[in-house]
Amino acid sequence: MILDQEKLSKMQQNVRIGGKGTARRKKKVVHKTAGNDDKKLQQALKKLQCSNIPGIEEVNIIKDDSNVIHFTNPKVQATVQANTFAISGNPEQKNITDLFPEILNQLSGLTSSARSAGNAGPTVEDDDDVPALVEDFDEASKTEAV
Repeated sequence: MILDQEKLSKMQQNVRIGGKGTARRKKKVVHKTAGNDDKKLQQALKKLQCSNIPGIEEVNIIKDDSNVIHFTNPKVQATVQANTFAISGNPEQKNITDLFPEILNQLSGLTSSARSAGNAGPTVEDDDDVPALVEDFDEASKTEAV
């Protein structure tokens, strides 16, 4: 069965989304989700009873590859019970060397906590720390009973 090229081009122009009898789609509908996502996020934070933390000037999130996600004047919401922090604002991807003079005190706190976490592993104590028994405790308990 050989179709004529003109018939084929007419069929391609009249493309329908549905079946026979449905109207053609005139334009593609673009949904705006940014506002909806923000509303849903705020509702979820409200359920967790998050409260605003005022007075935070900057937030730095240090990643494993020594890059930093830097927020300037962010809106920070937190709930201690759920151990949840929500940071919103304009993030900037920076290298850690770009922020080095200002971020030095934060890094020193990070390394000292990492050192203490590294030293907090299981330790084996020497026998020298345990004092040797000098007295016989069974004898002492017999004399107290009398």
